Amino acid sequence: MVPALSIIFVFQLVGEVISRGLHLPLPGPVLGMLGMVVAISASEKLRDLIRPVAQGLLAHLSLLFVPAGVGVVAHMPTLMAHGPALAIALVVSTLLAIVVGAIAFSLAAKLVGSVSDD
Repeated sequence: MVPALSIIFVFQLVGEVISRGLHLPLPGPVLGMLGMVVAISASEKLRDLIRPVAQGLLAHLSLLFVPAGVGVVAHMPTLMAHGPALAIALVVSTLLAIVVGAIAFSLAAKLVGSVSDD
């Protein structure tokens, strides 16, 4: 378990170093995750080593959200003051994301020829 966790953290560290070193707008853990996906795709041995630990982490993923919940409760007055604006921003941004996603999907489908121009 410790070697697999160490490998996961090394990928996260490498991603963080690359992200900060090259001043990329992409978070380091995302780059590390992409690197790990490439590595486990190339190596079945690495995949078999990391799989049990990754499944254990995923099974207990809800525990990782406890600090965020505590942070929300700790800042409840601020949330109450700005709650309506946050709610509007969440709804509008979600709707925009859905619309942009649908448009992008339609354009991509036309480009690959899976949708007719009727």
